[in-house]
Formats: sequence, C-alpha cells, structure tokens
Amino acid sequence: MLDFPRWKVWSIIATLAVLVALAIPSFLPERVTAGLGSRVPHINFGLDLAGGSYLLLEADTADLANSRLEAMRDQVTAEMRRAKPRIAIGDISTRDSQLSFMLRDPSQVDAARERLLTITGGGAGMTGQREWDIQVVDSSRFVVRPTEAGLRQAIDTAMGDATEVVRRRIDELGTREPTIIRQGTDRIVVQVPGLQNPQALKDLLGKTARLEFKLVDLTATPEQLAKKQAPVGSQILPYPGNPAGPPVIAVKRSVIISGDQLIDASQTFDPQDNLPQVAITFDGAGGRRFARVTQENTGKPFAIIVDNQVISAPNINEPILGGRASISGNFTVESANQLAIALRSGKLDINLRVIEESTVGPELGQDSIRAGVLASAVAVALVVAFMLVTYGRFGFYANLAVVINVFVIVGVLALLNGTLTLPGIAGFVLTIGTAVDANVLINERIREERHRGRSVVQAVELGYKEASRTIFEANVTHAISGVIMLVLGSGPVKGFAVVLLIGIATSVFTAVTFTRMLVALWIRRTKPKTINI
Repeated sequence: MLDFPRWKVWSIIATLAVLVALAIPSFLPERVTAGLGSRVPHINFGLDLAGGSYLLLEADTADLANSRLEAMRDQVTAEMRRAKPRIAIGDISTRDSQLSFMLRDPSQVDAARERLLTITGGGAGMTGQREWDIQVVDSSRFVVRPTEAGLRQAIDTAMGDATEVVRRRIDELGTREPTIIRQGTDRIVVQVPGLQNPQALKDLLGKTARLEFKLVDLTATPEQLAKKQAPVGSQILPYPGNPAGPPVIAVKRSVIISGDQLIDASQTFDPQDNLPQVAITFDGAGGRRFARVTQENTGKPFAIIVDNQVISAPNINEPILGGRASISGNFTVESANQLAIALRSGKLDINLRVIEESTVGPELGQDSIRAGVLASAVAVALVVAFMLVTYGRFGFYANLAVVINVFVIVGVLALLNGTLTLPGIAGFVLTIGTAVDANVLINERIREERHRGRSVVQAVELGYKEASRTIFEANVTHAISGVIMLVLGSGPVKGFAVVLLIGIATSVFTAVTFTRMLVALWIRRTKPKTINI
C-alpha cells in the first residue's frame, strides 16, 4: 500500500498540476481573461451569479393547428390536380378547424379517398396512430379533421424543433452557456447569463422566421383591398412599407419558394443606396425553382413575406439565377442582422409568445459570489484548524489535500466548460466540508492500529487499506444520490448535483491517493519509530 514507484508519484503530481493550472484563469479578473481568448478553459457563471435575462415562452398551439390545416389544403389541391384522370374539386374550406371540399364528379369518391389516405399517411401498409380522420358526407363532400393524437404529436415535434431553433438563435448572439429547457408540453424556459437587454432577446425569439416568396395578385381591386377581401386563390397580407399607399396587398396562396430551402442569410448593404438588407442563398433545388419561376414571371411583382407580413414586393425585371436574392425594406443594421440570424437558424414551426420575463442585475450576482467565497473561505479555515489541531502532521497532509481539492474542482469545471450557479456554490461548500471525512476515517484507523501495538509502517498501511473500503462504500452511496439529482433534476438541482459529483470524485483522489503518497514519501525518507496522531 505504501510502495509508490517514481512513475506513479510523478503521474499524481502531473495530474494535480494540470488541473490546478486549468483552475487559475477562473480566479483571474474578467479584464485579464478577456485577453486570453475563448480557448482558455474557464468557469461560466449562471444567471443567478452573472445576471442576465429570463424568459418563459409559451407556444400558440391554435396557430399550429391552423398552419397544419393550411398545409393540408395545399397538399390536397396539388394531389387532386396531379391525379390521372384529374380529380376536379370545388373550393376548399378550412372553417371550424376542419378541411372540407366537394367533388364535382361523385364517381371519383374512391379515387379521391385513396389520394387522401396517401397524403395523411393512412394508406395500405401504414402503421401507428392516425393523424387525420377522413369522412365522406352527402356522397360527394369530404371532411378531413385532425385527430387529438395527431395534434399532440405535431405539438411535441414542433416544440422539440423550436427548442433547438431557440438554442441556435441564442448561440448566434455569442452568449455563454444559455439554459434552454422545455417545461411541460407547450413552454420553453430561456435563461441567458450576461444579457441585460431582454427586449432584443424577445425580438429575436418572437420571430417565427417563416420566409415565403409569392406572386402578387394584380387582379385585386382597390375596393377589395380596402375591405380586405381577396380574390379566389389569393389572400390579403399586411404590407406596412407599401410605397403604393395601402398597408395591405393581395398575393397568391401558392408559395413560389420557402425558407425551408434556405442555406444561408447574412446582413449586407444595398450597393445602390447603402441601406441595410438581408442577402439570402438557396440550395440547389431552391435555386433552380427560383430561376424557373422568375423566368416565367418576368415583369411581374412578387412578394417577400416573413411571418405573414410582406417586407417588400419588387418587380421581377429579369430572371434571378444562381440561387441568390436579397430582402430589402425599412431595416436598421440591428433589425437586418436579427432577421438574418432568425432565417439562418431555421424557422419556428410554432409561434412562441413571452408570458413571463425578468432581468437579474449583475450586482445581485456579485453579492452571491462574495457570499459564496466567504462561506468557502470560512469552511476551509475551520476545517484546516480542526485537522491541524487534532492530527498534527497527518492533519497538515489532509489540509493540503483540501486546498488542492478546491483548485481541482474548479479545474474540472473549467475543463468541462461548466456553469457555476448559486446552488453549485452550495455544493462546493458542502464538498469542502466533507472532503476530510476520508482522512478522519484513515487517521482514526491508524490511531487504533498504533494502540494495538503495530509498528508505524503496519499501522499506516492497515489504516489506509481498511478505511479505503468504508470510504469507497460511503462515497458510492453519496454519488448515487448525486446521479439521481443530475438525471431527474433540472435547473438549480442539476447545478448542485454537477458540483457535488465532481467534488466526490476529486476529494477521494486527493484525500486518499494524494495523502497516501505524501505519507509514504515521508516514511520512506525519515523512517520514524513513532507518530503522533
């Protein structure tokens, strides 16, 4: 047990030296670490320590249901038109949260049903729950309703995608360690440490970023626009920056191209007037489609729509080739950049609205940090004094292990690019207080073996050997509790569990392996006949 070859001694020293070195940047002032670059590992502070913005977002599930109906209407129209022979249908209604349409030829009911089953995933060979319910009423009218199971699945999928989109958008802001988690079925909690402008965050996350290009309906009369009544096959959309006058415009319902085929978006400047704009690039299929549509509609205006609002409606003066276009409007540099981030990070399939917000000032966090540092210092001082008075030299070794353990915990957190929160500080202080438990067990066992008349070497060897079993069992049960908190907990509980688990692992290493090495080297060097413990 006390045989420490040189390679093992240097391995332990090197491991501890690296972890202590990793901890040093976290103790330096921010003005110093800012010049070291982002590659230097350091601990990030959570919202409760660094201050920042907190938002609780709630999904508009009713809007998602309407969007699904609108998408289903477009699919039905296209599918019936592609059928051979073509299936003629009347106007499609989406009133009362259902899709309904009439067949012009009742003899095509079976063919229409087969087409609908293909669209809704209810055809032959399909398994799983149905997302749509299809009924035939009055021998020629179809009614398609979303099922509850289908709507729940759609909401769950949309919320999962929305969480990732929110995460990508916040990462684009350059913030560190945001907390983005789902809460329940239709809410997302967003915590962004260090961001003191919640309005900018709300503006960014409030954009659905649903980009669409549609042709302008030139048949709409001024009277129809005034009454917001669109011609058949078209819709009225708001157009706040309309240079022609009315703040609305009629556009075709069919989408030329959508943001799903977007691969890049960036804020640039218009070379003609140097005003901010957003440059966009489509993928190969999108670029080819865009080129074909602009070739077929040269001389006609088309609308650029973001979140059901027309940004601009320029004329197609010539075919737009190469899959590149630009969005201009009444942009500022900031608003153009926000739109570019929203488009680049992907559209939200579900609208999110802010139902709760708060801003935590950095002053509160500084007070918490000072209180945590004070608590840690007091804990270390009291533990050091107790161990030194009680166990002498062996207490000094235990104290050295505690001090190194403090740096090692910080070093491991920095290596993992972890975030320290207020509960994490509590776990940190608790770990310091219990870090010497292993040394207390070892020292008491050594004392017992000496009272039994064993030699110094035998007492120390048996003390470490016998106590190690108890230390291992105690820390395993301790770690089980920490793992359960880490897996099942969230937010503050998880922050506490992370620091606690790191502390358990590092304290066992420093309190047992490191102190055993120090004792072994001392005994080998001095060969004491007796020890005071």
